[in-house]
Amino acid sequence: MAMLLDHRYNPFNELENWNRAFFGDTTLAEFKTDIRDAGDAFLLEADLPGFRKEDISLSLNGDAMTIKAVRHSDYEDDGKKGAYLRCERSYGTYTRTFDVSGIETNSIRAAYNNGVLTVTLPKRSAHRPEGQTITID
Repeated sequence: MAMLLDHRYNPFNELENWNRAFFGDTTLAEFKTDIRDAGDAFLLEADLPGFRKEDISLSLNGDAMTIKAVRHSDYEDDGKKGAYLRCERSYGTYTRTFDVSGIETNSIRAAYNNGVLTVTLPKRSAHRPEGQTITID
């Protein structure tokens, strides 16, 4: 008697869920990122070759940081479509959103060089208690 396997079962679901929670949903992402721990900060490096610096933006909304990059094509212009023999490069808007709840958001820095966006995300200092009681001697 053959045992039927449920093809929907994935033993790596927990790892994929953790990856999605930390790095964001990469299934729809059009650019790849690396994030590494540099001690007092995280360094995020995003591959964005072919983009102009002015076409890349970073925005903060609560505990979410979004990287958005827009690339336009001459192929979109009806007057220039006939000049193309082949158009394979991707054009459009690409976004990725990251959780920055443990980050000192006022100190985030970004630089774009040679097609790589580097974002320095300083870690928030140890959390101090909201209130405390002081003993009177």
